[in-house]
Amino acid sequence: MDSKTTKQLRRIAHHLEPVVSVGEAGVSESVIAETHRALNDHELIKVKIHAPDRADRALLGEALVTECAAIVVQKIGKVLVLYRPNPAADRHLSNLQRS
Repeated sequence: MDSKTTKQLRRIAHHLEPVVSVGEAGVSESVIAETHRALNDHELIKVKIHAPDRADRALLGEALVTECAAIVVQKIGKVLVLYRPNPAADRHLSNLQRS
């Protein structure tokens, strides 16, 4: 992904609230399923990882990105912005088509 596209996705994601939270249980099957659903519906989402240690947050984030085949647009503290294009996305749900 080129820098222009990344910048545009970061601009769109700025006002979004996290729709997925990764808690103490880590990247469980239910978290993965919810992330898949959110990426299919919205294409661009924020994920909040509730881990106190930076290294743990990085590992949990990498695991979630790998399982969901998503692209990391931005990482700030405990929040990840993930993107996965969906050519058949509903225009009423997609964060990209509504912006």
